[in-house]
Amino acid sequence: MSTTIVSGTTGVAPREPRTVPARIPFTRILRVELRKMFDTRSGFWLMASVVLLSVIATVATLIFVDSEDLTYEHFASAVGAPMSVILPMIAILAVSSEWSQRTALTTFTLVPHRGRVLAAKAVITVVIGAVSMLIAGAVGAVGNVVGTSIAGVDATWTITVGEFAQIILANEIGMLMGLMLGIVLRNSPGAIVAYFVYSLVLPGASSALASTNQWWADNGAWFDLNWATMRLFDESLTGEMWTQLGVSAVIWLVVPLLIGTRALLRSEVK
Repeated sequence: MSTTIVSGTTGVAPREPRTVPARIPFTRILRVELRKMFDTRSGFWLMASVVLLSVIATVATLIFVDSEDLTYEHFASAVGAPMSVILPMIAILAVSSEWSQRTALTTFTLVPHRGRVLAAKAVITVVIGAVSMLIAGAVGAVGNVVGTSIAGVDATWTITVGEFAQIILANEIGMLMGLMLGIVLRNSPGAIVAYFVYSLVLPGASSALASTNQWWADNGAWFDLNWATMRLFDESLTGEMWTQLGVSAVIWLVVPLLIGTRALLRSEVK
């Protein structure tokens, strides 16, 4: 009977070194998160509604606005109104749907570093907001050219590039607010209700307070993000106005986002 002698003091054959799998590239996470926004029926139609409502708003402007009053500002305002509602909903669902549809466990199993997933969702949210507004602006521009041609008047372009950039920024702030609520609440109905409270109820309360309290009328923009953001639509902001926007964004957006992100990174996924 022959005996096999294994070299080494322990008598155990050395194991082959285990190959460590490569880290998932961030670009792949971005592609997956972008695809997840279109995969569901609700996500697809929510995205499609950006284009559909832009066309509907443009047609409505052609029908209801007098021919002599047709300007690009009217088209941009009509298109921007539904965008300010739809885009934050997209941002909310980008995060909260992971918990509502119970896919968070799969997502964070495949990518254990949750911060990379949240970063990808934030990047996609900002990109979708910018692209959506560019599409809406292009639809409004086509409506302005076609509408003024039909009416027999000269096309008027009353919005500069800088003003349009401010409009995009205002809508991006709304999307980031939706993203923040999705991260903090992680519940789609609750986050949507909270957003409408923030965007509809609180501005009314702030306006009522400003009409009765002179200190709030003078200083409310430092603490009311809606107030500071609305100026982006119709004003050339001064240095003080930009500072007020930054301070109110830190209070309402940055601090809750940091708190919600910390809680999400530590929470148990069920």
